[in-house]
Amino acid sequence: MATVKKGGLGKGLGALLVENSIDTGITEVDIMSVEPAKDQPRKVFDPEKLEDLADSIREHGLIQPIVVNKSTNGYTIIAGERRWRAARMAGLLKIPVIIKDVTPKEMRELALIENIQREDLNPIEEALAYRQLVVDYELTQEELAGIVGNKSRSEIANRMRLLNLDEKVQELIINGQLTAGQARPLLALTPEQQITVANAIVERGLNARQIEALVKQLQKRGKSTEDDDKAVDKALDTADSNVNASISRDIEYMQNQLRSSLGTKVKLDDRGGRGKIVIEYYSKDERERLLEYLLRKP
Repeated sequence: MATVKKGGLGKGLGALLVENSIDTGITEVDIMSVEPAKDQPRKVFDPEKLEDLADSIREHGLIQPIVVNKSTNGYTIIAGERRWRAARMAGLLKIPVIIKDVTPKEMRELALIENIQREDLNPIEEALAYRQLVVDYELTQEELAGIVGNKSRSEIANRMRLLNLDEKVQELIINGQLTAGQARPLLALTPEQQITVANAIVERGLNARQIEALVKQLQKRGKSTEDDDKAVDKALDTADSNVNASISRDIEYMQNQLRSSLGTKVKLDDRGGRGKIVIEYYSKDERERLLEYLLRKP
């Protein structure tokens, strides 16, 4: 059997399927003889999107074949588990497949790269896929970025750092209740604080400024005898005050910049990122001057 060398990873899914496998062409098989790989990196499938795909398959059929590997009891999916699930929902009895002859290691690699390049994984699944490739092939993050092709080294590093979060926080990311951007600042906290702050983000709808300010306040407090919820409440009050003061300074700065540019009184009424800008004028000529200034082409 062919083996995949470290250097072969960079050739992408299509090249690996061609160079490291035997293609039997498109054939139809019993859908019940096909099963997903046990170590498939993708664990979560959006039910609504699956139903939409199933509706499309009912109307048009399964146009793109599923790529499989022969197994002891039938076939194991290399690429196309989402289509296979939707085809089952659509009631198909047989599906088109392309049968490949690859080693278990090659099959795992193909599944990882396919999912990463399609951007179908949630942030935690993506991080786990990166870690598996790094461990299996002894890659640096720089080398992995070159292989994946659509991610920078820093993006890969930031994704993999999410695996240092408490498992309960990771679950919130997997379920879509917390974004990777919201969760990343929590890495500076203890596991207990991470859980408490993550719950506060979900329950209170904290924005990025509030999260960063809250984390800083909790770090300043260090170990506290207060319970976590009370500590978070106090830190959040302080953080909110700091954020509001910072926003006020930003608004004042922008008002002064506009007044200087327009040569008239300007007021910004900002309410959490939404609001209005009021520009005053005192004569018809001044109105025309302001309109000409604002509408001029760069």
